Parts: sequence; C-alpha cells; structure tokens
Amino acid sequence: MTQTLTHFINGAGVEGTSGRFADVFHPAVGEVAAQVPLASLEEVNNAVEVAVKAQVGWAGLNAQRRARILGRFVDLAHENMDELATALSNEHGKTFDDAKGDVQRGLEVVEFCMGAPHLMKGEFSDQSGTGIDTYSMRQPLGVMAGISPFNFPAMIPLWQAGPALAAGNAFILKPSERDPSVPLMLADLFKQAGMPDGVFQVVNGDKAAVDALLDHPAVEGVGFVGSTPIAQSIYTTAAANGKRAQCFGGAKNHAIIMPDADLDQAADALIGAAFGAAGERCMALSVAVPVGKETADALVAKVFEKAKDLKVGPSLDPSSDFGPVVTAEAKARIEAAIEAGVKEGAELVLDGRGVKIDGHENGFYVGATIFDKATKDMSIYLDEIFGPVLTIVRADDFEEALALPSEHEYGNGVAIFTRDGDTAREFTRRVQVGMVGVNVPIPVPIAYYTFGGWKASGFGDLNQHGADAFKFVTKTKSVTSRWPSGIKEDASFVMPLQ
Repeated sequence: MTQTLTHFINGAGVEGTSGRFADVFHPAVGEVAAQVPLASLEEVNNAVEVAVKAQVGWAGLNAQRRARILGRFVDLAHENMDELATALSNEHGKTFDDAKGDVQRGLEVVEFCMGAPHLMKGEFSDQSGTGIDTYSMRQPLGVMAGISPFNFPAMIPLWQAGPALAAGNAFILKPSERDPSVPLMLADLFKQAGMPDGVFQVVNGDKAAVDALLDHPAVEGVGFVGSTPIAQSIYTTAAANGKRAQCFGGAKNHAIIMPDADLDQAADALIGAAFGAAGERCMALSVAVPVGKETADALVAKVFEKAKDLKVGPSLDPSSDFGPVVTAEAKARIEAAIEAGVKEGAELVLDGRGVKIDGHENGFYVGATIFDKATKDMSIYLDEIFGPVLTIVRADDFEEALALPSEHEYGNGVAIFTRDGDTAREFTRRVQVGMVGVNVPIPVPIAYYTFGGWKASGFGDLNQHGADAFKFVTKTKSVTSRWPSGIKEDASFVMPLQ
C-alpha cells in the first residue's frame, strides 16, 4: 500500500482537501511509494494567514532566542541523519552517503544563521549633525516563501529557510512534489526544537500552489531554485506583484583542463562531478574542455577507463557509485538527449542507455555517458541535460577555452585544472561565471560565502547564504534622532548645512 502524505500547517500534519494528488516514486524500483496532496488556493491562503499571525510573535523574540531554537534543530537533524538520508535516497535516488551530504550542507547554512544576533546588527553614527544621531536597524520582511527543487530536498529548503527564520520571518516551503517526505520531516524537527506553530510550514503542490503564493499580498519575498524558464517567470511575476525574489535557474558547468594539469586528478574530479547523483546537480560538471590535442587524447582515455567501471545501482546499495534518476520521464529525456548528440555528430565514447539492474528492472537507471569532439552548436553542449552525461569540447588554446564558459547562456559554475598560478589567476579574473573552482570540481562555497550564478543561471541581485542572504530576508530602517535641549529654535526652510 502506498503512503498518503500531508501538508504541515500550524505545527501539525494536515490532510489535503483539494482532492488532487501526485504520485511519489521509489526510483530504484520504479514503483509508486506515496501520494502527495496538491494544495488548492484556499489551502495556500490558509497557510499564509497562519504565518502572518505566527510571525508577529516569532519576530518579537530576540535574535539570540531564535538562534537557540535553530541550534536545537541542527542537533536533532544530526540525531536523525540516517532516517533523513534514507528517506531522501528512497525518493530521489541519490546514494545514502550523498543524501547525508545533502542534509549536511543545508545544516551548515543553518549553523551560520545562528549568528543572527551579529548579522542583524545595524549601524550607528553619533553626532551625524548638530545634536543629531543616525542609526539603522534590520527588520524581518514578514512572510517569506521558498519553492525548492527535487534534486536537493534538504539542502535548498534549509538554505532558503535558515536566514529567513533567523531574521524573524515566518517561512512557507513549497517543496518538489517528486520527493516531499524529507521537507515534512524537517518541519517536524523544527517543531521538536521549539519552533512556534505556524512559523515554518510546508504546503505541497504544483503550479497552482506556486501561483497562489506569488499572488498573495502577505507574502513579501520568494526564493526559487529550478529551471531557467520557470526561474525567470517567477522572478518577473514576483517583481510585478511587489515582492522580493531570488531565483536560480539552469546550468552548464565547464571544467577547463590545461596541459600542465595533473590528468589523473582531473579525471577523478570529472568522474565524481559529472556522474555523482546521476548528474542531477545544478553544480554538476557536464562539460570538459581539454586544451590541446595531446591533453584531450590523454584525458579522454583516462576518463573512459574510470567511467566504464562505475556501478549504477540501487541508491541504498553501498556498492553503487550512483543511483537512478528521479522519474521515468527524466530517464526518457536524458536518453533522448544522448540520441540527439549521436545524430548531431558527436563521438559517443561511452553509452549509458539501456541499463538494467537485476531485481530492479523497472528502476529509472541511466549509466555514465561520455561524448567527445562535441562542438558548441550542438544541443548536448547548449542544453542542460541534468543527467549522467559528460560532453567533451576540445579547445586549441587558453583563450578559446576561456571563451566557452564566458559566452555560454548559463553562468553558474566553472573549474580550471592547472598547476600554474598565473593561469589560474587570469582565468578566475576574466571568466564570466558566478562560482569558480581552481582544481576544485564543484565550487559550492562554504556557508559564510554566497552561492549564486550569473546570466541565465540567476535572477535577482542577491545570492543564497552568506551575508547576502540576510540582506535579502530583511529590510533596513534608518532613524535620524534628535533630543531638543529646550532652547527654542525658529522654523527652518532650507536643507541643513551641518
């Protein structure tokens, strides 16, 4: 029997009333594991009304007390890490250890947000004018919403919620309907940690729920991670409705491999970054750019030898290097992209189509796939495949290699592999991409630096986590203060000069 999931409203699991449900699959076996309710307009509006009331009391707590609750939540999440990771693996398909990493990277941002008493401090200027002091204070926006993707069902919700909650906002999460169990588990852990009812809520749903959040006047800010067309649409709609928006879209992350690079290190990095989580990461390295024919020939040989022995299998099998993709539709889309690459003339070095796992024949599996000698006009180079597909585009020199990520539509992440400091410095300065790794394949910044891409990978002027996150979730109030001394002064009709 399949499980029927709930929403999490006002501190408790609440059954859906819309009558609409979506199937949640167990991708390793290809079977429906649960049904998740899809919220109606009325259900979303109810959650917002609850959040509006709860936010007043939450914001009334001082930042240190809010931080203590976040700290208890982090402790509870670590205590329940195995349960969280198991549920995440079962619904997403990533391996158990990778699922724990998903949770851990989210908790690191919450830990950073426990510094809210410091991060929320304003500024003060004594005697900014004669007898006048000026100061500023950061205050919460009110109710904020997060629309999170399927590929990081723990990390992204915590990246969105952590700063919002720490700053005194109420937060409504609309997770992906493909893997909603972990967000519901996080909501329960927040309650156990002492979070007041209604401050953190989970409303499951589809486009109807998203539209309801975007249209509700009490929702002051929206965070989104997903595809570029939807990110741009949500950003535009939110702005038109007077809301703050922080929307992150697609990616086509490049790795530049210079002739002086350690090719074994580079090959290992490419294997992990291209095929980990079955390539379903916005920071996956999906394009390798070796510089020079000798470098390219050697790199392709090394990557092929390492990739051909990778084991794709059930996500909870400790011997699996990576697991299935999230749905049958995702599998079909990835395999169609591979076929398009073949038709366009790229050299298919390793074909991951047609994978069958004994005992899991109906699972959504795609094996490691490598294309060589692709060109920048091919769909496998231009489009985000979001699967275990590595495309190799050869470059003759550094300038040609630099131009590829700089001129691409997306600008999320990029890496360079080299032993030369001058080359690395030149590359990091000039490349037109938001996050750069030097001999680091997946350059996701640590929690106290900001995460965000450029160009079609990001919409909005502030990034996720770090100091930017607290700017996004707060509004600044400036106060000019004067205490008259009792000496009468005449009315003034000019701008003050001192």
